[in-house]
Amino acid sequence: MTASIGELSMMLRRCPVTFKPFRIFVVGVGFFSLCFLMTSLGGQFLAKRPGDSPFTTRAEVLSGQESRGVLRKISDMLEMIMKRMDAMSKLGNTTHTHSRLDELSSALDRIQPMGLVDRIQAIAQNMSDMAVRVEQILQRSMANSRGKDGVFGSCETPKDPHYPDCTSKMDWMRARWTSDPCYAYYGVDGSDCSFLIYLSEVEWFCPPLPWRNQTATPTLKPLPKKQAVFQSDIGTLLEQVGTGKESLSFMRRRIRRLSAQWASAARRLDEKLRSHWREQKRILVHVGFLTEESGDVFSPKVLKGGPLGEMVQWADILTALHVLGHDVKISVSLKELHGFLGVPPGRGSCPLTGPLPFDLMYTDYHGLQQMKQHMGLSLRKHKCHIRVIDTFGTEPAYNHEEYATLHGYRTNWGYWNLHSQQYMTMFPHTPDNSFMGFVAEELNETERMFIQRNKVNNMAVVYGKDASMWKVRGKEHFLAILHRYMEIHGTVYYETQRPPEVPAFVKNHGLLPQQELQQLLRKAKLFIGFGFPYEGPAPLEAIANGCIFLQPKFHPPHSSLNHEFFRGKPTSRKVSSQHPYAEEYIGRPHVITIDFNNSEEFDATIREIMKINVEPFLPYEYTCEGMLERVHAYIQNQDFCSPEVPFPPANTSWALLGGPFLPLPNSRMLTWASNVSSFPSWPSLTALRLLTSLQGQSCVEACRSEGLICEPALYRFINIKEAFSALDLQCEGLESEMNHLFPAFSAEHAECCLQHDPLLFSCAGSSPKYQRLCPCRDYRKGQVALCKDCL
Repeated sequence: MTASIGELSMMLRRCPVTFKPFRIFVVGVGFFSLCFLMTSLGGQFLAKRPGDSPFTTRAEVLSGQESRGVLRKISDMLEMIMKRMDAMSKLGNTTHTHSRLDELSSALDRIQPMGLVDRIQAIAQNMSDMAVRVEQILQRSMANSRGKDGVFGSCETPKDPHYPDCTSKMDWMRARWTSDPCYAYYGVDGSDCSFLIYLSEVEWFCPPLPWRNQTATPTLKPLPKKQAVFQSDIGTLLEQVGTGKESLSFMRRRIRRLSAQWASAARRLDEKLRSHWREQKRILVHVGFLTEESGDVFSPKVLKGGPLGEMVQWADILTALHVLGHDVKISVSLKELHGFLGVPPGRGSCPLTGPLPFDLMYTDYHGLQQMKQHMGLSLRKHKCHIRVIDTFGTEPAYNHEEYATLHGYRTNWGYWNLHSQQYMTMFPHTPDNSFMGFVAEELNETERMFIQRNKVNNMAVVYGKDASMWKVRGKEHFLAILHRYMEIHGTVYYETQRPPEVPAFVKNHGLLPQQELQQLLRKAKLFIGFGFPYEGPAPLEAIANGCIFLQPKFHPPHSSLNHEFFRGKPTSRKVSSQHPYAEEYIGRPHVITIDFNNSEEFDATIREIMKINVEPFLPYEYTCEGMLERVHAYIQNQDFCSPEVPFPPANTSWALLGGPFLPLPNSRMLTWASNVSSFPSWPSLTALRLLTSLQGQSCVEACRSEGLICEPALYRFINIKEAFSALDLQCEGLESEMNHLFPAFSAEHAECCLQHDPLLFSCAGSSPKYQRLCPCRDYRKGQVALCKDCL
């Protein structure tokens, strides 16, 4: 090959006139066409894979990636030669021409040590072989379509009532099979037989073909179950989180800083659960909002006062799953997602064919959309394994695609037809969803003593590190009142000069690292919010460091109906203050919620705060142990993949049993009768407390009025006509339909209404026309997500 290049160099010197521009153009087009043919058909000439179409013949050549790499280098080399030849053809001066030829010869000589000679020779031989093979494939394909009589060739579309979509899918494949390379990857070659094989064996729209060997793919045995063991070493977790983005660096710093608290919490929970065998789960965590494909607007703002709440929560989720002893894989790019799931090459039109390699997949709305695009029909098959981290919650009326579209609940989010408890929130504000949460740092006794000795009674810190959060109408008025009593501190980010939104009397420290912010909060007496951001982690961190949190009350409450921030979010929840959890679950003296527009009330409240002494407080559910306990309970008990046992069972006669419900003494509520057979459920039926709401009252409010939590998992046990009679509701009519308020009773028409679609069982929602039937339950002290017997 070296000699050949030398001969080409000599030929160029001797025969410059033969390299006319047109001939060069023809040679170039021909060569690039051959390169394109190899690149396009490269995947079809790999070694034959299991499941390939019987009509596809494959030859074994260099790997597709290797061949394409060599071809790119050859193309670059040819382009360089072409430019030099083009320059030569325009030269009339012989001296200049020979000078250019010498340059070209030198360039060709330099190619020799580039390690491409052997590769080029192999590619050249393969190109010749491929041309013959392509011709053979085309001839065989044409012969098959003409000469076979139904065994392999002219396959007719089966007419099977169990597969009504087979015909339409065949039509679609005929028209669109080239739209995605994944079809060719699975052996589709444009023939009807390959369409039928694909639609019956890769997808499931056509019946199995009798002439195909149905035992070709053996049934895989489930993997043996492993026991999960608590682990305190976070080294492997930090390696998986990786670096390269400021958001990931922030998460690594948080994981490392809290590692000792997680380890201590794991020991305590291990003692509490010592008699319980925990199954180790294979878990994929795909953080969709941090992928480049979703835009990743968070990473560039980590050091500029941007929101950190989502990264705080994801860091804590990763740590909890790791410490609980599960096999966790982390993905923050589409490439990693493809690799973990085994996504076939192409544009995502084809499903996964192998078993899902994970028991659970945690992601967010961005990641869910990416999974839909790249898993194809497999998402429908595997969506029961998905858990969606959803800060503000998704109510069933917005989650049910058909219902949301028909009744005006369709938004840019929601409509995924998941079980409502597959959505996991930052705070327990939506009982229809599961409460995931996060953790705040706990103080030891030494730190508590330090806070008590060093609290500055007249020091306030403002909640808002971005200058835009200070653009609040009327802030000058209530800040002036606060300034009369306290020294005001801010932590607002700025690059060169002080943000004009921050008044001159505010001592602005700029954006502080987490440890310095903690020290500031441990000195301050007051942490004050301006109304935004909503429901972040900072107020809990301030309360945990001994601050009193003062926040504005909203009149009227903010919702998707009246506030731009909530517009388009899949919830109708009414937010009564900046931090409803702090207002409802913590309250005074740690949290005070007032009308900031009432100057007299604001002034009196500041004077009251200066007289109050509070100790640091952190709800148990936001400690490391509380989060481990909650996540453990979800992983071991929530199952949205196994079919539910039918309820009520066929041929059940409640009359003989006296009904499934019994009244509780001195209460308007009912409980599950102990003499009735128990049905598998989590929470257990022993936790059920059945009651009716007032007209215009949601089940969230009705249960809360009794000191209970609405439990959507128990709805199916009260969605029976016997529940109405047990509650002394007289039904003149009984109907069943899709309505997120049902089961409910219409007093005006004396009509009892049952829920037709279990996906619409909803604690949220109310109407003045209906009294709703509500399944309530108790909860563990400091852990509203779990009933008293749920561990």
